[in-house]
Amino acid sequence: MSVAFAKEDSAEAASETVLPPRPISERVNLVTAAGLKILQDELARAQQALEAANLIEDVNERRRQSAVPVRDMRYFAERVHTAQLMPAPTSNEVVAFGHTVTFERDDGRTQSFRIVGEDEANPSQASISHGSPVALALIGKTVGDIVMLGQHELEILAIS
Repeated sequence: MSVAFAKEDSAEAASETVLPPRPISERVNLVTAAGLKILQDELARAQQALEAANLIEDVNERRRQSAVPVRDMRYFAERVHTAQLMPAPTSNEVVAFGHTVTFERDDGRTQSFRIVGEDEANPSQASISHGSPVALALIGKTVGDIVMLGQHELEILAIS
């Protein structure tokens, strides 16, 4: 095999292993204590995966195996660095970051969501990002307020 083919093969392998960065939101990176721990744990997991990949002898396989951990380390390091830890709300008078809000939709459904940071949000686990349309409509409101979400109304039933 000629050297030209070896170089081409290495260049091709290298290009396969450079992943685009994970998009980082332009919103302020507000986090709860649990959200900060999630970010720190994910950063540690990515570091461990990179360390494991670096033990692989084959250079091309090492590059392939380290691509995701390198990308994730950059993302989570930035998210930990920019995290603004928010104290738990001290009052349940007005909806704010960290509150769980129960509301009734105009179709009669009742839902509850906790307003958390972007990386912590998981609607299937009843948490939504502080930047989501629902959270933006609810923040600053009180029990009994009716807010518009698109063409629909939400009535705030409880704040905890």
